[in-house]
Amino acid sequence: MITINIVAVGLLKEKYWVDAQSEYQKRLSKFCKLNIIQLQDQTKYIDESKILAEEEKLLEKNLRGKVYLLDIKGKMQTSEEFAKEIESDAQTSSTLTFVVGGSYGVSQNIKDKIKDKISFGKITLPHNLARVVLIEQIYRAFTILNGTGYHK
Repeated sequence: MITINIVAVGLLKEKYWVDAQSEYQKRLSKFCKLNIIQLQDQTKYIDESKILAEEEKLLEKNLRGKVYLLDIKGKMQTSEEFAKEIESDAQTSSTLTFVVGGSYGVSQNIKDKIKDKISFGKITLPHNLARVVLIEQIYRAFTILNGTGYHK
């Protein structure tokens, strides 16, 4: 069974985000081992470059397998294309890691290190919403690959 890691800067605090994430975690348990790795955002610092540098250190410790970065400038694709990419990458890596930056995004070093970037469009999403959309799209990808009725 493939392992999917979602490494996210920032904690889900609001109940509705936690509930949405939990629902998709439960649904995904049929298809993969899902790990949600929440990293404390470093907003205790004032300087944005210091925040990004500290978050970079935390992120680097959690980059395993095939790694993707959610990035507004990343590749846009349909749900079907995303599913095919997951299927293809799962052939060569037993772990897929998706990185969701915090409110300041991620450092340029992280952007340079992670070659595969995906985008949910040209709009900016709050990182909590981006995380839930990501989990939903991963679930949708597995339902597409397994021919269940979720994706119509």
